[in-house]
Amino acid sequence: MNPITRALRGFTLIEMAIVLGIIALLLGGGLTLLSAQIEQQKNKDTQRLLEEAKEALIGHAVRFGRLPCPADPTIASGAAGAGVERAPDATGCTGGAPALQGAVPWATLGLPELDAWGRRFTYRVSANFARSLTPPAQAAFTLADNGDMAIRSATAPAGAVLASQIPAVVVSHGPNGLRSYLPSGTQMGVSTDADETNNFAGVPTDFVSKTPTATFDDLVVWVTPAILANRMLQAQRLP
Repeated sequence: MNPITRALRGFTLIEMAIVLGIIALLLGGGLTLLSAQIEQQKNKDTQRLLEEAKEALIGHAVRFGRLPCPADPTIASGAAGAGVERAPDATGCTGGAPALQGAVPWATLGLPELDAWGRRFTYRVSANFARSLTPPAQAAFTLADNGDMAIRSATAPAGAVLASQIPAVVVSHGPNGLRSYLPSGTQMGVSTDADETNNFAGVPTDFVSKTPTATFDDLVVWVTPAILANRMLQAQRLP
């Protein structure tokens, strides 16, 4: 093989290596971009589902005069009682304070069970807004009633109060899903983030809603007392 042929062959191999390297970089960048776009779409889809859940809660109150109790989050999909609200009683939800928090009662409300990451939504309700009605009352609560929850920018006492006297809160535990419940009824592991832990700490009266960070990705919506009262007045459920 003459020197010119060897030079051409060597140049071609180097050229091929460069091209393959460029392709690998482009593929890696493309996959990263695609992954980010998928997560962004899941975030948008979950925000929409949260808004639908909020509207369904208000719709339930308009129809039945009270907000629904949460569903038992430990019941597997397809099993008896899955997605059905716990029974209300004269003081709130049957089972006391622990029964005020659970899963959004998707079967009762006719909603999708899961967020875009395949996990159940956490739902917490104030007892005086979910209790059973006493005839001839048209609603379980009055205009003078207030919810017992607040929305903060961070865990108390450091976090500023963004909204107060909230009757109901719905949480998606985001991409990491920590503390959420799966369709099997199994709860996912704990979070190292104090604000995420706050959003599923027994029966919290404060919830955190803030811009996502490396360790916090919960999405939170809530029913305000003003909007709930206005809708109940329009439906003539409140005087």
